[in-house]
Amino acid sequence: MRPRPADAGSEPPLHDANDLTRGGNLAYIQLADQLYTLRITRAGKLILTK
Repeated sequence: MRPRPADAGSEPPLHDANDLTRGGNLAYIQLADQLYTLRITRAGKLILTK
């Protein structure tokens, strides 16, 4: 279930973590000049690290 934002008229985008990792368990996300690692653990949790 997706949480409702305070302003329901402007919902943020929804991304499936499995799509981001292309079915694997690792993806890189870039923000400006910083690179982050998104990892899906064996327990199905998400970890985002710098």
